Amino acid sequence: MSSRPELRVDDEVGFIRFFRALPTKDEDTVRIFDRGDYYTAHGDDATFIARTAYKSTSVLRQLGKPESGLSSVTMTPTVQRNFLREALFSRGKRIEIWAATGRMQWKIVKSASPGNLQDVEDELGEQYNAAPIILAVKVTAKASEARNVGVCFADASARELGVSEFLDNDLYSNFESLLIQLGVRECLLQIDSQRKDPELAKLRSIADNCGVAVADCTPADFGIKDIEQDLARLLREEGSAGRLPQTDLKVAMGSAASLIKYLGLLSDPSNFGQYQLYQHDLSQYMKLDAAALRALNLMPGPRDGSKTMSLFGLLNHCKTPVGGRLLAQWLKQPLMNLQDIERRQQLVEAFFIDTELRQTMQEEHLRSIPDLYRLAKKFQRKLASLEDVVRAYQVAIRIPGFIGTLEGVMDEKYKDPLDAEYTSKLIQYSNSMIKLQEMVETTVDLDAMDRHEFIIKPEFDESLKIIRKRLDKLRRDMDAEHARVSDDLDQELGKKLFLENHRVHGWCFRLTRTEAGCIRNKRQYQECSTQKNGVYFTTSKMQELRREHDQLSENYNRTQSGLVSEVVGVAASYCPVFEKLAAVLSHLDVIVSLAHVSVHAPTSYVRPKLHPRGQGNTILKEARHPCMEMQDDVQFITNDVSLVRGSSEFLIITGPNMGGKSTYIRQIGVIALMAQVGCFVPCAEAELTLFDSILARVGASDSQLKGVSTFMAEMLETANILKSATAESLIIIDELGRGTSTYDGFGLAWAISEHIIKELKCFAMFATHFHELTALVEEHNQVQNLHVVAHIGETTAQDRKEVTLLYKVEDGICDQSFGIHVAELVRFPPKVVNMAKRKADELEDFSTKHDAEAVKHSKEDVDEGSALLKEMLMQWKSETDGKNMSSEAQVEKMKALVRGNSKLLDNPFFQSIKAL
Repeated sequence: MSSRPELRVDDEVGFIRFFRALPTKDEDTVRIFDRGDYYTAHGDDATFIARTAYKSTSVLRQLGKPESGLSSVTMTPTVQRNFLREALFSRGKRIEIWAATGRMQWKIVKSASPGNLQDVEDELGEQYNAAPIILAVKVTAKASEARNVGVCFADASARELGVSEFLDNDLYSNFESLLIQLGVRECLLQIDSQRKDPELAKLRSIADNCGVAVADCTPADFGIKDIEQDLARLLREEGSAGRLPQTDLKVAMGSAASLIKYLGLLSDPSNFGQYQLYQHDLSQYMKLDAAALRALNLMPGPRDGSKTMSLFGLLNHCKTPVGGRLLAQWLKQPLMNLQDIERRQQLVEAFFIDTELRQTMQEEHLRSIPDLYRLAKKFQRKLASLEDVVRAYQVAIRIPGFIGTLEGVMDEKYKDPLDAEYTSKLIQYSNSMIKLQEMVETTVDLDAMDRHEFIIKPEFDESLKIIRKRLDKLRRDMDAEHARVSDDLDQELGKKLFLENHRVHGWCFRLTRTEAGCIRNKRQYQECSTQKNGVYFTTSKMQELRREHDQLSENYNRTQSGLVSEVVGVAASYCPVFEKLAAVLSHLDVIVSLAHVSVHAPTSYVRPKLHPRGQGNTILKEARHPCMEMQDDVQFITNDVSLVRGSSEFLIITGPNMGGKSTYIRQIGVIALMAQVGCFVPCAEAELTLFDSILARVGASDSQLKGVSTFMAEMLETANILKSATAESLIIIDELGRGTSTYDGFGLAWAISEHIIKELKCFAMFATHFHELTALVEEHNQVQNLHVVAHIGETTAQDRKEVTLLYKVEDGICDQSFGIHVAELVRFPPKVVNMAKRKADELEDFSTKHDAEAVKHSKEDVDEGSALLKEMLMQWKSETDGKNMSSEAQVEKMKALVRGNSKLLDNPFFQSIKAL
C-alpha cells in the first residue's frame, strides 16, 4: 500500500486552466498547494519535488488528459516538512504555499526564502541549526579607488537589524568574511539584467561561493529618502531615528531600505517598535574566508557521512535549538579579545571539572527548554495560543532548578564567573516571571494538559463548568465506543487500535497499516484516509459523538476566548524577559556542550594558554585533529607543532601522498579556531598567539560548471590570501601551482612563498610536492622544513618496495616521491606501473646529470660558454646554408670549427657538455 496521498481534484480541467494562467515565476521558486490533509505541486515543481523528496519520477501523476494534462505530485505533511528543510537550507529555493479560498480561487498564504523563514517556522520545527540571516549589500566604487561597502542584515526571529559599512579591496575579501561571520543564508543584490556591472558580478560570485542564495532587487529599492521615518516606526528607541549614529552610514542605509521592503516589515504592525539597530564591527572577530570554511570542515557538508566529520557536528551536544544556533554563530565568529576568550575558557573549565554539574545541566535542565526566541516572536506577532502560554509557564517553573544547581557550586574559583554570567541573571528573570506563574496556575486548567488540551479552568465561569461536564461525558462515551470497536475487530486497545484527534478528521480511530485489512468490506466502518502511520477510520456512532464534541468545544472556546485573549496578552508582555532568558540559556548550553566534548574526546582536551595579538608563539604538544580522531577505525598519530617567530614562521611540509601533510596543517587551523572560540583543544599542552584571520588555499576546488578552471580557482584563492593577510594571520596552503606546467607552478609557488616570508611576515604552512621549495630554508632564517615519515622496506618478490606511511612529522625534507607507490596501492595495471617506473628513472638520470654538471660551474663560465657556443653555431650555419653539403660534410665542418676555436675548447662548461 502506498504511503503517498491519492491525487484528488474535484475540477481537474478548471484547476489546470487556473494553474497555467498563474503569473510566471523565477526558476528558484517552488509553488505548493495546501489541500487540507495533504499537499500537491504541479508542472516543473512536481518534477523537482519528485527528484528531491522521493528520488524518483515514478511518483508523478497526470491531472487531465494524457496529451494536455499536468504532471503532479502529492506529499503528506511529513514529506512536505522534510522537503521544505531541503529546499530552503540546502537548495537555496524560495517557497510559495497556496490555499483555496473558494471554488477555483487560490491565494498565497505563506511564502519563505532561505533568509526569511517566518511563515514556515512551525513546519520546519526546531531542527534548523543556524539563524536565518538575510543581508542586503550596496557598493559605491570607482575603478581606481577602494570599494565602499554598506550592508544591512536581519535575523527576523530575534528582531534585530545590524548595519556595517567598510572599505574593501577589489576581491571583496572583507565582504566574504562578513558573509561567513554572520552565517548569511540569503543576499539581496541590485539587479543587473544586462550583466554589465563587474562589481555586482563579483558580489554574486562570492555569495554563490559561500553557499548564499541571491535575490534581485531594483535600484529604487536601495533609495534612502524615507529610511529615517521607516526606522523610527520599527525601532524600540523613542525619538527620531535620525539621532542614531548608524544613520550616518549612508551606503548601509540604502541596504537597510532594500531589506525592510523585501521583508515587508512595515506591512505588519506587530513589528512596530520591536526592532533594535546595532552596528557590526568586522574587526572584533577573526576573519575566515570560504576556502578556510571548507578546509577546516567547519559546518556539515552535504556528503558528510557521520556527525563528527564537521567541527560543528563534533561540538554540538547542545540540548536546546537556541544553543545549537549560537554554537554555529560562535564557530564563524572566533573572538579577538583575549579577556573575552579567557572568560569563556573559565566557564568551560567549571563544567569540565565538575561532572555532576555538567550532567545535571544537560540531562535535567537544558533538555526541557523550548526555542524561546520563536516563542517570544509568536507572542509579538499575536499568533500565540494558550498552549504557548503554558510552554512559557513551564520554562518559568524550571528556572529555579537551574539556579539551585548553579548555587551548589562550592569552588570559589568558578563560583564568581558562573554567578556573573548565569546565576544572578537567572535569579532576576525568575523573579520577573513569578506573576506569570501565578496567573497561569490561577486561570489555566493544567490537569487538562495530560489530554493535550489547553483550556481555561472551568471554575472561572458557570457556563464553562456546564460545558466541561458535558465534554467529559462525551469523552467517556468515546472511550466506550473505542472499547466496543476493539472487541468487534479483535484488535488490542492502545497497541493496534488507537483513538486519536486528527487535525483534519477530528476524533476517529487509527489502525496500524498491517492490521488495516480487518475493516475492509465492512460497511459499518468508513475509511477517512491512509497515511504513513496507519489507516484512519470512523463509525456512525463516533461521527455523531465527534460532531457533538466539536460543537461543545467550539462553544467552550467561544465562551473562554475573551479570557484566553487576556491571558495571552499578559504573557506577551513578558517577551523581553523571554528574549533575555534565551540569550543566557543558549550561552550556558554552548559552554556545557564545549565542556562535554572536551571531557569525552578519546583523550581529553586541554585548556590552551593564549598570548595577546602579535606576541608569543604557537606551540602544540601531541596535537590531534578533533574530527579525524573520532572516525571509526582510526588510531590517530599525534604530532608536535612549533610556530616560533624568527625561526619557524613558515613551515614547508613535504612527503608522500596520503602521508598526513594535509591533516597536519589543517589541524593547526582547527585548533587555533577552537582556542579563539573559547573551547579546550585536542593537545597534551598548547600555547597559541591570537590570529586575526585564517586564510586557506586547499585542494583543487574545481568550478568548471561556473566556467572557472582548477588553476584559476587556485589563483583566485591565493590572490585573496595575499591581499587579505596581515602579520597576525595564519595561512594554510595545501598544494599550489599544480594546475599548470611544472616550471610555471614551481615559479609561482616560490614567488608566493617569498612574498609571505618577506612582506607579510605571518605564520604560514605550505604542504607541497615541489621538493625544490625546501631550498628557501637556505635564504630565510624563518623557514623550517618538515616532512611526513614513510618507512621503506625490502624489495619484494614482485619487485616492489613496501612503503609504510607512519603519519609522523619530523624535521628535514623528504628526498623522494611516492606517486607510483600510490598507483600500485590502487591496483594500476602492472604494465602501466612498470612503464611509469622506467620513465621516472630515465628522467631522474637525465635531471641528476644535468643538475650535477650545472652546479659544477660558475655563472660566468656558463654565460661565456653559452655565448661562444652560440657564436660558433651561427658561423657554422652561415658556412653550410645553401651549399648542398651532405650530412657527413656538415658534421666535419662543425668539428673543424670547434677544433679551431681554442677559447671554446678551454671553457669548462663547454667541456662538460662535450663529455655528455
